[in-house]
Amino acid sequence: MTIAIVGAGLGGLALARVLHVNGIDSVVYEREPSRDARDQGGMLDIHSGQRALCEAGLIDQFHAIARGEGQDMRLLEPDGTLLLQEDTPDDAPLERPEVDRADLRNLLLDSLPEDVVRWGHTFKSADNGLLHFADGTSETYDLLVGADGAQSRVRALLTDARPVHIGQNVVEVGIPDIDRTHPDLAAMVGRGTYWVLGNGLSLAAQRNGDGRVRIGLSFYNTAEDWFTTSGIPFDDPAAARARLIDLLPGWDSRFTALIAACDDTVVPRSISTLPVGLTWPSTPGVTLLGDAAHLMPPVGEGANMALLDGALLGLALAAHPDDFPSAVKEYEREMFERTSAAARMCADMKALLASPDAAQKMLAFFQPG
Repeated sequence: MTIAIVGAGLGGLALARVLHVNGIDSVVYEREPSRDARDQGGMLDIHSGQRALCEAGLIDQFHAIARGEGQDMRLLEPDGTLLLQEDTPDDAPLERPEVDRADLRNLLLDSLPEDVVRWGHTFKSADNGLLHFADGTSETYDLLVGADGAQSRVRALLTDARPVHIGQNVVEVGIPDIDRTHPDLAAMVGRGTYWVLGNGLSLAAQRNGDGRVRIGLSFYNTAEDWFTTSGIPFDDPAAARARLIDLLPGWDSRFTALIAACDDTVVPRSISTLPVGLTWPSTPGVTLLGDAAHLMPPVGEGANMALLDGALLGLALAAHPDDFPSAVKEYEREMFERTSAAARMCADMKALLASPDAAQKMLAFFQPG
């Protein structure tokens, strides 16, 4: 029985690892030519996803690469008012540690036999037990798992649902080696996450394990084509930084200094999600996990849900090794309920961040009563 996983992201790799631990073979097909083909992004807050790493037998290795100090948080208003500062004791439990996405992905990759991941395989279509790739080759499968992210091609085998823009556009910038290059800004940001929430705007700065601070400027209640009308010249990094500062009128000079100190990496990201509570009729031979199944606003749940999807699907398949359809039904019932709740929470959080008094609402969220 051949299990084919399309996509070597966290969810697909977690599935392959849990299957491997349980003595079940799988093949992961990834369109990228190698693990280092592109930047894997910033830090991840791993909380519920730690269960998946336990099932994968990797929790100790995860703790070795996780950053407990990444649980620190500072919350401010645009005028510079500090509303909340949480500093994590060195001996605090790793309830929500941060970890570099690349480090976590490498941990999962290194836990698999070398021939499990087939690089340079771009999925094109599937029919009659055959996977078809963009290079004209094909492979057989008994179960196809779409772990191919937001723009999943496997998803079309189960549902017509497509991601829809949610009125949020993000510009990502960053400061490399901040402790050496800008020690004053490094001290301001701290060891974890630094949030400034304004009226329809937010700045989130986050310390990465490599010394880089990644900064995301979110512009809420904006149209899908906002980048074309924003006046941000993405082909001219210096001018782009200046324009971003112009888009923060009245913000404290410490925050605009963060933008001014950034390097020439200026990346636009348009945020889309799948419908909250998306389901589909269980179909023999194919299922989805991660963003392919339940793309959510980026507020700390997506990676955790993907890891859990992979682990729990792997456990279901291990429990029903001769009955993949029953295993898939069992997995999908639990996944639909769990991820629908997470997606509703993420949608509520996104609405809070987009509100005029986001900073005060977030303060009440972290300090109820």
